[in-house]
Amino acid sequence: MTSQFAYDSVSSLQEMQRLGEIIRQCFGGSPDDWDRYLNRIGAENFRVLRQGERAIAGLGIYHMGQWYGGKILSMAGIAAVGVPPEDRGRGIAYELLSHAIQELYNLGVPISVLYPATQVLYRKVGYEQGGSFCRWELSAASIWLQERNLPIYPVSPINYTIFEDIYNQQAQVNNGNLVRHRAIWERVLEPPKEEVIYAYLIGSESEPEGYIIFTQNREKQESAIEIRDWAILTASAAKRLWTFLGDHRSQIGKISWRSSPFDPFMLLLPEQTAKIVDRMNWMLRIIDVPSALSKRGYPMGLEAELHLEVRDNLLAANNSKFCLRVSEGRGEVTKGGKGTFQIDIRSLASLYTGFLTPQQLQLLDRLKAMQEDLETARLIFSGSHPWMADFF
Repeated sequence: MTSQFAYDSVSSLQEMQRLGEIIRQCFGGSPDDWDRYLNRIGAENFRVLRQGERAIAGLGIYHMGQWYGGKILSMAGIAAVGVPPEDRGRGIAYELLSHAIQELYNLGVPISVLYPATQVLYRKVGYEQGGSFCRWELSAASIWLQERNLPIYPVSPINYTIFEDIYNQQAQVNNGNLVRHRAIWERVLEPPKEEVIYAYLIGSESEPEGYIIFTQNREKQESAIEIRDWAILTASAAKRLWTFLGDHRSQIGKISWRSSPFDPFMLLLPEQTAKIVDRMNWMLRIIDVPSALSKRGYPMGLEAELHLEVRDNLLAANNSKFCLRVSEGRGEVTKGGKGTFQIDIRSLASLYTGFLTPQQLQLLDRLKAMQEDLETARLIFSGSHPWMADFF
């Protein structure tokens, strides 16, 4: 099958137009939407699969970062995986993704993340559930905080560089949060049709403690605030933001935002009135096992050693034994070892992010290990539940 196809960067304007047609048919959107998407990600970050001279599939790659254990790892976000309907059912998407994963390995990228339209395909190439994407809703009338000690002031003109440092300070303590690609920021700040983006900073102008970016819209007979992004660095900023949102109650019915399924700032609300209205799990693939394990952060004060035997049917270099030694919050990986902690590449993804514990994976027959190794792995990969607020 491999000899029938060629995987490559987009080679011409005509081929880029063909890729745009494929993506629009698969995901909807206008030619203007495609042009905007292309410009944001960059033409150099799209790949096509050809049969002969004809492009029959394609995808886009976001090169960005992701936080784990307080450390940044280079991460490739896979998006817009498209195969036209007349070419489906022949293993083309698998071929496309297999080539993309090999390319990322050759580039030295340790991990890759995507949002699945179907899990079956992505599991075939080694992706597994790694974290959560949740949308919450809350009635504005249920927020009765009266905390106005910090100033809050509008930002104009709005530029993402104003918020980037605050965002990164929050992101570094949350497993799975992105080091955002410019395209992600531009999407946050792009107003929907006939809506206005509002942005505010909280705290002093020299050292702000948070921000909020939102739109106001009307859904059916109810007005709503959609929080497109926010970051909160202190309890005072959180209380001030909830108060600010509650002050909209005379005109706003509900408020929505994206967060973790275990959002700590909800503890400040008087009642458990916020509800998750949409949730899906993104998927992660370990591209380079030694690199991913050595570059992740680990709990300080933990001295531990784990002997893994990893099974990866796609990337031969990962299909081996590795010894992970953790000390002073850092990991060191050497090839070889006892191989007493046996796990496949998909299950390693869920363990790596902290999405599932080793005990849960063992219950699902996804790994084999003695009780002592299970407890060691639990400590090594402990941390906050992995999540992100960004969809790509």
